[in-house]
Amino acid sequence: MYLVWTLLFLSVSAQRWTLFDEQSKPKREGRVRLVGDLPSSGRVEIYHDGQWGTVCDDGWDLAEAQVVCRQMGFPGAISVTPGGKYGEGSGPVWLDDMNCRGSESLLSECCFKGWGVTDCTHKEDAGVTCDTGANSTSNRQFSVDNSLGLSDDLGLLFDSGDGCDFSINVQDLSEEAELTICAHRMILMIYPELNITNESRNLTVDVSQECHPHVPTVLRYLYTREIDVSITSAQCLHQLSFIFGVKTLMEDVGRVFTSLIPEDNTFQTQVSMYEYGVRTGDLVLQENVLQYLSWNCEFLISSPLWSTISFHMMDALLQRSDLVVKDESLLLEALERWIQDKGEISSEQQASLLNHIRFFSIPVDKLYEMQFSSSVLYKNHEKLYLTGLLRGFQFNVLPFSKIRNEMDDMSNDYLPRIYTADDWSVFINDTTTYNPYYHYNYGQNNRIQTFSTRVHPSAIYKEQTVQWQAQVFLSVHECSNYGVSCDSFPVARCLEYGNQNSYADTIRFSNRLILTCKNQNNVFHVQDFKNDMAVIPNNISMGLPNPCPDDYSFRFVVRPEYI
Repeated sequence: MYLVWTLLFLSVSAQRWTLFDEQSKPKREGRVRLVGDLPSSGRVEIYHDGQWGTVCDDGWDLAEAQVVCRQMGFPGAISVTPGGKYGEGSGPVWLDDMNCRGSESLLSECCFKGWGVTDCTHKEDAGVTCDTGANSTSNRQFSVDNSLGLSDDLGLLFDSGDGCDFSINVQDLSEEAELTICAHRMILMIYPELNITNESRNLTVDVSQECHPHVPTVLRYLYTREIDVSITSAQCLHQLSFIFGVKTLMEDVGRVFTSLIPEDNTFQTQVSMYEYGVRTGDLVLQENVLQYLSWNCEFLISSPLWSTISFHMMDALLQRSDLVVKDESLLLEALERWIQDKGEISSEQQASLLNHIRFFSIPVDKLYEMQFSSSVLYKNHEKLYLTGLLRGFQFNVLPFSKIRNEMDDMSNDYLPRIYTADDWSVFINDTTTYNPYYHYNYGQNNRIQTFSTRVHPSAIYKEQTVQWQAQVFLSVHECSNYGVSCDSFPVARCLEYGNQNSYADTIRFSNRLILTCKNQNNVFHVQDFKNDMAVIPNNISMGLPNPCPDDYSFRFVVRPEYI
């Protein structure tokens, strides 16, 4: 399923919040709507300078339609329609010669001539047909129960409205719809965020019209602490719980959001979700998204969304040790490209991000080349850049005993990430049932792979290697053949051979198992090894839902650390 969040307009006590806007001041500019017989199709109209206007169909293509539909809260666009199908609009033709990449959050973020600059008439008003996601998994239900034994009688009290003494007025910012709900002041006074006192008689809440049907559901939760959440209702329920100050419900609904994380290969949903988590202060949601983006960092770097992510997201990503990338130099190159594409990153921000690069993990030959190949960061921060290079050279050529004290002072800077270069990993894609008789006579088990790595990426260990065997077991019989006791399947083992005594007091291996779905690139889980074994978790024990519970691919990554 492909889902990108609706731009929601919410406020309490005349203060309006927008979903991704980091400013708190009201801002209606750029809102879009569809005028037609169905909510999912119609003539595209956009709000600017106090009035609604249309969009010319010159240059109007599927990329522009995708932006409109996602801004409206639909999974995407099915088709575009030229002028005339949905009738002629009125007012100005605000946009002409549109040129969208398709990854923008708002139609007004695309390139166009300028507001009201056009040679079109309303006979050329553009339209779209959006995908409603009717065949998706959006009808899944998740029950949230924080009632702690509270009686259902309070829910019945809310449903009946008997004895209510407080009015909640729900209105749309465009003043096109209004809803009044009767409630009980004593119940609402439990929630301090609402600022309700004994003298209060009503509360006015500005909510986008799309979320009006969910307001009674959230208010009923205030009585019962029970609610059913679906993927399609989650975004409204999360925002309403934020408005009403119900932090527990906000975090519970945020966990429902995580079921969407693996389902969008474009990363638009994940990036938008993180910004939304920052805006609402949902730390659980932020961490879940950052973890997934860290595991898929290499694919995020190569996506169109890379150049659009914010500074604070980049800053948070670069501080993590669970980034899965080919090597650190790829990350540095991607950072330089991001700075060039963004254009508005200050010198202080650039320096802050450069400090997160772990130069010690970059091989000596690449360290030497970087001072000649870097353009932005070396030019703007030569001293800081050279300091990083110097530390990288020292780490690579000096014995550990010489740099131990510095590592103690900067321990996080000297932790490796999860590097997937061929020198440090092996990939197993075969999960077919193994026939030991066939193996003995004719073939081999492709789920048993032998490979070797250097003991450590430091140049002083360039002549020392260690041999590994990567194993994936699917049955009790396979485990017993290798002298292993297994309780669940599949299970993986990364076994070390060689002269570990020569480095056991200095180096340890914190290896990782990366799980992907067969024939897909995106990583959905990263598992560590305990006593050389990695038990594959199920949906219950995973932080994120498992999109392919019976069809894995495995990458074994060797991760040496100084101790």
